[in-house]
Amino acid sequence: MVYITSLCTSKRHQPITSFWILVIILLLSACGGSSVEVTKTPAPAPQDNTPVTYSGPVAATPDVTQFKLELWDNISSPQRCGACHVQDNQSPEFARNDDINLAYNAASQLVNFSTPEDSTLVTKVAAGHNCWLSSDAACGEILATWIGNWGATENTANDIQLEAPIAKDPGANKNFPDNSLLFEDNVYPLLQTYCANCHTGSATIPISPYFASSDIDESYAVSKARISLDTPENSRFVERIRDEFHNCWSDCASNANDLINGIQDMADAIELTELDEQLINSKALTLFDGTLASGGGRFENNVIAKWEFKTGSGTTAFDTSGVEPAIDLTLNGDASWIGGWGIQLSNGKAQGSTTNSKKLHNLITATGEFSIEAWVVPANVSQEGPARIISYSGGANTRNFTLGQTLYNYDFLLRTDKTNVNGQPALSTADAAEVLQASLQHVVVNYDSVNGRQIFVNGRFTGDTDPTEVGNFADWNDTYAFVLGNEVSGDIPWAGSIRMVAIHNRTLSAEQVAQNFDVGIGQKFFLLFEVSEITETPQSYIVIEVSQFDSYSYLFSEPFFYTLDDSISIPDIPLQGMRIGINGREANVGQVFQNINTLLTQSDYVPAKGQLLSSLGTIIPIEKGATSDEFFLTFEVLAEQTNVMVEADPPAPAATIDLAAQAEIGIRNFAEINASMSAVTRVPMDNSSVKASFEQLKQQLPSFTNMDSFLASNQMAVTQLAIKYCDQLVETTNLRDSYFSDFNFNQSAETAFTAQGRNAVLLPLTSNILNSDLSDQPNNTDVINELDNLVTRLTDCSGDKVCDATYTKTVVKAVCAAALGSAVITLQ
Repeated sequence: MVYITSLCTSKRHQPITSFWILVIILLLSACGGSSVEVTKTPAPAPQDNTPVTYSGPVAATPDVTQFKLELWDNISSPQRCGACHVQDNQSPEFARNDDINLAYNAASQLVNFSTPEDSTLVTKVAAGHNCWLSSDAACGEILATWIGNWGATENTANDIQLEAPIAKDPGANKNFPDNSLLFEDNVYPLLQTYCANCHTGSATIPISPYFASSDIDESYAVSKARISLDTPENSRFVERIRDEFHNCWSDCASNANDLINGIQDMADAIELTELDEQLINSKALTLFDGTLASGGGRFENNVIAKWEFKTGSGTTAFDTSGVEPAIDLTLNGDASWIGGWGIQLSNGKAQGSTTNSKKLHNLITATGEFSIEAWVVPANVSQEGPARIISYSGGANTRNFTLGQTLYNYDFLLRTDKTNVNGQPALSTADAAEVLQASLQHVVVNYDSVNGRQIFVNGRFTGDTDPTEVGNFADWNDTYAFVLGNEVSGDIPWAGSIRMVAIHNRTLSAEQVAQNFDVGIGQKFFLLFEVSEITETPQSYIVIEVSQFDSYSYLFSEPFFYTLDDSISIPDIPLQGMRIGINGREANVGQVFQNINTLLTQSDYVPAKGQLLSSLGTIIPIEKGATSDEFFLTFEVLAEQTNVMVEADPPAPAATIDLAAQAEIGIRNFAEINASMSAVTRVPMDNSSVKASFEQLKQQLPSFTNMDSFLASNQMAVTQLAIKYCDQLVETTNLRDSYFSDFNFNQSAETAFTAQGRNAVLLPLTSNILNSDLSDQPNNTDVINELDNLVTRLTDCSGDKVCDATYTKTVVKAVCAAALGSAVITLQ
């Protein structure tokens, strides 16, 4: 048997309640053709957050005590289960307050510690029974967490056992055509006429998805997952009108029939896709025919807040950690849900209340250490600011902590008594390492009093050490708000997707970080594609881990051969050229497993694990939606069967296009400018004053080497950094005396800058800063003359101007900065 391990832990927390929002929601009517979509709104702050006081008999066993702390304390209030399921009122009496042992006996019949999400308590609430939030699913997740905490001990594990699915052959399918003509003729007119007030990007209040967009291709792309070609009456568009009465434009039943007829007319014009008889194919499965592998193996002993974004709709992302008060986040601006659990942000944010965010302050300052863990997908590597990914802050310049992005770097800003109120200086990943990429990444930032700040990316420590002395959180502000994707002030947005965020009030060890990375993210399934008839090996399967990667694709990864019959001996079985099929035909992209060429053997088969076929993964586009897409596998060779595949000729390459002429010269980027200034002034880059200025200016310095990208703001940053380098050169005695060995800094500006004195300043500068023996470079004499004119203007000491020895240093710094901040340094 195959097992996936899930660590469970114990946490203590206090209950939070709300109820009346559900009553208000029931009174609301659909918005007709208005620009507001009727959805459940976030629950208000609870009216009563006080747990029930228990004064009955003491707990008979430690497990009863655990039950009280982890479950009963959270559900016994009248706002949850304590209004009904108590003594002499309603059975089962699992919330009774007269005898905790009797409550324990009743609750024990309603829970499943192996899979808490299958507990009767959970399924009942998740189906809508007395949920205290605006999302039944979120209530179910929180209840499952509490039950898991009750049944868990340190390092106990949940085992996920692979189960044989119902065997079925790939069927004939109707597939969406490549072009949108049928959709445009039959379904799109209804959507554009009656849904365009909301579901377009140009609406007054745009509501995703934009299936009523004026761009027909955009509308077609997002509508496919909401249309069932095989059973039009089961289409999501139809269910939304017929069953949920959402924005009916006249009579809901009649309007639903109009949609059914439009979809049916579209489907009738599409020919069935029959499976090619020559294919060597496995049995077929949909995503939900697989065995659920929900986060097995995650280390969460000290999680105090967690967002998995499973709700998938509405404006609230729920904190399902089970530690209260829950920091539920409200989505604002350009923030939308993505399939497979997650949110996508561009110029929006997901923000919690300051009241509930105080939980972070209280629980982190109590331990003096914490970890931020997230799965993120940066939209690009050109974001600056740093752009705010995760923040607990009060505005653009005040924070307790922030995880941000600057270009290819992750930035960790943390307020302690050793940093400023903005959490600076930040700890950033090395520029040259470019660890941040525009792909799905697991990021963990740690802080404790021994190691200071640390950053882990994809399970590995980046090696960047915290240069700042460790401190404490005495200066943390408990009135700040927790926010994702932006600053609380809304002016420093981050673009990308967030798939999960967890806050731990203890640091994760390197082993625990790697463990959580290996577990992965999202709603994952093990799909068991049966090949028993071909291999003549009983209960044999090719197993692939599959998840919905985003709203547009599935992720298939790490296939392995496996048999559910432990008693058999596996003969030698050749396997070559495995491909993924979807809806009756092989997918035309993502066939990374077609190069597999291996032999399935008893010697390579590992009991309880099977035989790994590939460590790779691939992306397959969503066609009909996660509930409808049917998958199967095909093979060029499997056992005694062979089907030689002939790859089609690749299309002719497109005609080349001549690009606009590029400049022969370029601009040094921020790292190169910093290194160049250090080299020509001899001031080390790790000079504390220079380093602090560079960290502040880095995002304003040039990011690209293309001449066309150079802006006035870049030049301002170059000038400021040049001034700082020159200041340290002149103010550091040993550097100054070595660099300007023949200049007297003790004289006033009126007497120091004689012809000899000027040469003592200008010649060292030009000889160090200017290149030599280049075919195209500034003339040395011209540069000296220009700098000499600058000295003349600066040393005009007429009037009330003070030209003492201090001013002499100022003049040298100014002349140095003029040369250092010029094109001599910035151009390459």
